[in-house]
This record gives sequence, C-alpha cells and structure tokens, in this order.
Amino acid sequence: MADTSTSLKRKSNPFEKEIKITEKEEEDLFVDAPLDDDDDDDDDVDLEGDSEDEELEEEMTDSEESALSDEESDDDDDHDDSGGDDDDNDVEEKEHFDGDDEQDDEAENTKPKSKGKLTRLTQQLRQRRSHLQTSTKLDNETAPSQLTSTDDNAVKTGAETPTASKVVDEYEFDSSDEEDIRNTVGNIPMEWYDDYPHIGYDVKGQKILRPPKRDELEEFLEKMDNPDYWRTVHDKMTGRDIVLPDEDVALIQRIQDGRYPETTFDPYEPWVDFFTHEKMIHPVTRRPEHKRSFIPSLLEKDKVSKMLHSIRMGWLKPRKEKKDADDRPKFYDIWSNEALVELTKRHHSHIAAPKEKLPGHEESYRPPPEYLPTEEEIKEWKEAHPEDRKMDFIPLTFDCFRKVPAYRDYVRERFERCLDLYLCPRQRKMRVQVQPEDLLPTLPKPKDLQPFPTTQAVVYLGHQSYVRTISVDPTGQWLVSGSDDKTVRFWEVSSGRCMKKLDVDGTVKCVAWCPNTAVCLVAISVEEKVHLINPGLGDKLIVSDTDRLLESYEEPEEVKKSSLVEWTEASEEAKEKGFRLCLKHFKPTKQIAWHGKGDYFGTVVPDGGHSSVLIHQLSKRRSQTPFKKSKGLVQAISFHPSRPYFFVATQRFVRVYNLLKQELSKKLLTNAKWISSIAIHPGGDNVLVSSYDCRLSWFDMDLSVKPYKTLRHHRQAIRQVCYHRRYPLFASSGDDGLVIVCHGQVYNDLLQNAQIVPVKILRGHEVTNSLGVLACEFHPSQPWLFSSGADGTIRLFT
Repeated sequence: MADTSTSLKRKSNPFEKEIKITEKEEEDLFVDAPLDDDDDDDDDVDLEGDSEDEELEEEMTDSEESALSDEESDDDDDHDDSGGDDDDNDVEEKEHFDGDDEQDDEAENTKPKSKGKLTRLTQQLRQRRSHLQTSTKLDNETAPSQLTSTDDNAVKTGAETPTASKVVDEYEFDSSDEEDIRNTVGNIPMEWYDDYPHIGYDVKGQKILRPPKRDELEEFLEKMDNPDYWRTVHDKMTGRDIVLPDEDVALIQRIQDGRYPETTFDPYEPWVDFFTHEKMIHPVTRRPEHKRSFIPSLLEKDKVSKMLHSIRMGWLKPRKEKKDADDRPKFYDIWSNEALVELTKRHHSHIAAPKEKLPGHEESYRPPPEYLPTEEEIKEWKEAHPEDRKMDFIPLTFDCFRKVPAYRDYVRERFERCLDLYLCPRQRKMRVQVQPEDLLPTLPKPKDLQPFPTTQAVVYLGHQSYVRTISVDPTGQWLVSGSDDKTVRFWEVSSGRCMKKLDVDGTVKCVAWCPNTAVCLVAISVEEKVHLINPGLGDKLIVSDTDRLLESYEEPEEVKKSSLVEWTEASEEAKEKGFRLCLKHFKPTKQIAWHGKGDYFGTVVPDGGHSSVLIHQLSKRRSQTPFKKSKGLVQAISFHPSRPYFFVATQRFVRVYNLLKQELSKKLLTNAKWISSIAIHPGGDNVLVSSYDCRLSWFDMDLSVKPYKTLRHHRQAIRQVCYHRRYPLFASSGDDGLVIVCHGQVYNDLLQNAQIVPVKILRGHEVTNSLGVLACEFHPSQPWLFSSGADGTIRLFT
C-alpha cells in the first residue's frame, strides 16, 4: 500500500502545483480545522473559486485513475508520503503537525482569508484518497499473484504507463466473511498440488504461486520471535499464515469452554407468556349471535313446568343447605388410629405388634367333617417336612369340651411369640423401592441355548419295581436297565422294545456299558458279584470279537490271587444267556465306573473299610486296592476322561488322586452333608457333585477347591447328575420327581467363567414311597435324556 500511495502522490503533481502555496495550511487543517467550518466572510472568495474547484476535481480524478493502473510500481525516493492504512496517515499527519507548529502559526497569520476554501478542498482530497486506498488495498488482496516480469521491470525503471480510465465495480469482489474465493480450485484435497509449483488459480485463471517453505529451524525461530505465533493459522488454499484477531480467539475460547459463541445471546432471557390464563374481555369472533339463541326452548319450558308442578304438589323437595361444620370444635383421639398422625405430629406414633392369625374351624374341639383329615392325609402330613406342612397340627374332634387335652406345642409357640415381640424392630424405616426383576441376574433366553430335551418321546415299560440304574451303549442304539425286581433288561432306544431280559440273584445296584466301541460288554453289580455280560446286540462282528478277546486269555503260571476278589468264568448255561465273567467280592458292591479306554473299571464296596475301592484290569484279570487306608465312607468313584486322575467321593469331600505319581492332588470342599453322585465334564476341568441335602455344586478345578456355583433347584434329595459328551448340557434328578436340565457352557479362555443357566424342568415320573427319579443319563450323540424312577418306568426326553 505504500507503493500505491507513492504512485498516487507522484501522479497528482498538477494538483500539487495549484495548492503548493497552501501546503502548510493544508497539513494544519488536517488536524485543527473542523470539516464543517465555513466562515461567512469568505463566501465571496468561495464563489470566485468554483471554477478552479471543478478543474482541480478533474485533475484529481485523472490522478486517481493513473494511480490505479500503476498500483504495483515502487518509488524508493518518496519516504515522506503516507502508507496504505488510515492509521499510518493519521500518525504521519500528527508528526508533521507536531514538528511544524511555528510554520502553521505563520501560515494562519499570512493566509487568513483562504481558510474556508482550503478546508473544503482538503476534505474532498481526504475523502477521495481514503476511497482510493481502500479500493487499491482490496484489489491487491484479491489478486496477490498478478505481478509479472513486465511489472517488475516497470518498477525498476520507474517508467509510467498510461492506462485507460477504469471505474471500480463494487460487485467485483466478495467481501463476505463466510468463504475465501481467492483460490478457485474448489473443494478438493490440497495434497493434489504437492508436486506443482503453484497451489491453485485465481478468479482470472492465473496460477497462484506456492510461497517458499520454511524448514524446522526457521519454523522454530519464527515460533520464538513472533509473539503472535500462538494465534497464527496456516491456510492451505492460499499458502499463507493468517493471524487470528482477538474476536476470533475469544470466539474459539468460548466454544472450548462450552459457552455460547455469540456474546449477544442471552440464554436466561425472561420467558414471554404469549398465552394467558386470564379471561379475555373481548370475544374471539365478532360474528353476532344467532336469533334462535334469544328464543326460549320449548323442551326446557316443558321441563320447568313439570318441575314446578311437582314442587307445588310436594313430590319434589328442594335440597336443604348444609350448615358449616367448622363452627363446631374439633377433638382428636391421638390413640385411636395411626392414620391421624398427620394431624398431630407432636408425639411419636405407636407401632403395633404383629398380629397373630385368628383361629379357624380346624382349631375347634368339634370341627366340621370336611375339616377332618383322612388317613392318607395324616400319613402325608407326618412324612412331610415341618416347613412344608400347611398346618402345625392335625384337627381332632371331641365329644365335649372337658375332654380336650392340653396343646402340646403351647410353650414352644408362646416362646416364639415372645421372641417375635422382643426381636422385632420398633422403629419405622423407609422401604426401599426395588423391583424384583432388578435383583435377578441377566440370563440369556432358553430359546437361544437350544438344543436341549423338552418333551417326553418314549416310555419303556416292563419293570415291576424301582429302576435304580440305566446305561446307554456308546453307539446310542441300545439301553440297559437294572431294577429291584431282580431283572436286567436291554431296550432298543428308537422303538422302546425290550430286546433281552436276564434274571439275576438279587437287586441290581448298578449297570455300566463299556465305553470302548470295539467291545460289546456290560458290567452288572448284583449283591457281592459283578457280572460281565455280552448281550449279543448290534454288530455281529463286534459280538464275536468280544468273545474271542475274552477266550484268548491265558492264565500265567504264578498268579497272585486276591483275597478280596475272585475271578471266575461263567458256566455253559450262563454263557448261553450272555454271562461271560463273574467277579465275586468279599462284600456287596454299590457302583461300577469304567475307564475311558475300556480295559479298567472300578467298583465301590461301601462296607469294605480300607478296601472300599477296587480297580480291576480286564485283559489280565487281576484286581488291586489302590488305597491302604480309607479316608471315609466312599460314595462314588470316577475316572478322568483324558488324564491319569482318579476321583473318590466320600461323605463330605471329593479327593482327586494322581495315578502316575500315586499321590493326592486336590481335595474339593463340597459343604454338603452327604454326597450322592459325581460327574466329570468331558473337558476334565469341571466337576458336578450332588448331595442328599438338595445341593448341586459346580467345581472349577483351575479356579478353586470350593464350589464355583451352588444350585438348589430340587426340593428333595438329588440322586444323580450327568454331563452330555458333546453338547453344553448337564442334568440332575431328585426325589421330587423332577429332572432339571441346565445349560453349562465352558470356555477355553481361563479369564471367562462358565455360564450356567437352567433351561428346562422335565416332569413325568410319579413319586413312589418318597422316591422320585433315581437315575438319569444323556444320549452319547443326540441331545436326548434317559431317566428311570421308582415308578418302574424309563422315559426318553427329546
């Protein structure tokens, strides 16, 4: 802008010659002379100089146009002229004024009469010069890259190029603050111009050259030296650094602080109630009312005449006005009801003791016949648990009142009543509003956890007494069951037919099918004997190979015979029925557990003392006692599915033994009173333990020796638990006649615990002599469940 003002100063030489005499007065008038000050005495002088003013205006217009054409020329000799900003002009004018006070005084004394004319000319000069500077500055900002080599030569030589008259168009430039249109490349990534020396094009289509890049050292020096570096923003469109003004910085700070960007916006301005609740004086409409609104209705006239006639005849009596009850004095009984506490809050309200249940007809000494129980109800009442009984006594009838004996539970009930009164809190507490649904854990829906057994498909009928044990062959095609009717039955799973029936000498405690698919063998526990049976079902090759395997045994010369177990082969008659081997124990056996490979199996002798657990090897026909000393009354045993571990469940604990190291590995604390059965997860890291006190404990072997989860779904004793080999399912059966199926997902991630969700309750068995479902087992491949109960039936749920 300094160049522009210099060219302006140089081109206006004719105008300067006219007012060279009054130059000092002009500078003085820039500061002191008021713009509107015209003396009345100089009117004649002004009239005479009108023609001169017009000539001066024309010359000044020509000088402005020539300055616009040569806006880029530079003159180094003119240092006294003002720059491009009005502020700089004011400063320089003030300096000239301060330095030439004496000359200004002399000029005022010598030229007093030309003051009004000079004031007007000076005002016109300042207005046109400020307009010229503004337009030149705007044009320089709009086209910063229009400097060509010709212009540079013109600046160096100082040559003046005459141009045609140019009128500044105010619509040529966009002065809006919303967008910057100096670079017209559009909304594209500026990285596309990284390989070019220019960064875009201006409105006239000429290239905008890229400014020189600064290295990191220059950038650091600029950051240290420039005090406005923190508010400088780089514009990728023009390649320039823009210094944000104080208004923009304050706007950004208000946005960062979460305030409103506009300082003029008031979020707390008073609310204007446009709709009032007061009754309006003027009607909503100016439509006049209809004529019929002034004519009385004939129906209303008829009604009024009838009511008037009924009042005269005494049929209709008018209502009496109620007297105000406030005139009477009010009295409050503070002991009568707690509902009136709000009226008198001066005292603490009495909290009544919990009321007892009033006696009914069943407590009478001569109750009605329908209240007297039958013999079956009396027997059921005696066998039921005290908490499950509906009444604490049995209603009785007497001939007269004097024959009624003393109530035997009187002292106990009076003592419990005194405990209730003594221990009951005597203060009011605010009840916490808690929804019952919020207390339950969020479990997945059972539909998302399918498949699992839901419906009863087949019922296997044939046994006459309790069916205590069942077992499924590894192929899932055959089922074997043992009952208290001294029979063993083999069933076809799909049809429910009884394929074979074997009579034995006593109650069948346990049956177990060999898990090896290459062998067709079933172990049966009957009193002191364990029979190994080849049922002859399934593939004939497997049946013949099983017999050939058993017959190929050669007895060694030196045989260490055990005094606890005696191995004998079955007779010819027994072999025709299917019996192959017999192991006679020293005392009755309870359970049989096969090893996963099918060569070893263990038996439990409950009354065996230190020899309660025996392990037998089928290929060598030998038996051994793994423990020298018994740790308790053994209830169940099981082999680990894949590792050399052996699980022994006593009355309250489950011990895990390492068969290779022959030492105790872990001892699981079940917190149960009497363990009934155990089951090992196919993965081998989780154990299920059931007990007769309605507990079902899930143990995570890697987590702790204490139960990970304890389930109490059954109301009566739990008889057996089992895992599914393929699906994440486990089931439990109890004396309440229910089989509960649960989803038990075990994850490979050690940081994620197992997911246990009950999914289905299977009903169908009848409770007989307080015994319900005695055994349950899953199908080896399908999500099916077999169960046997005290009602003599076996049921398949699919």
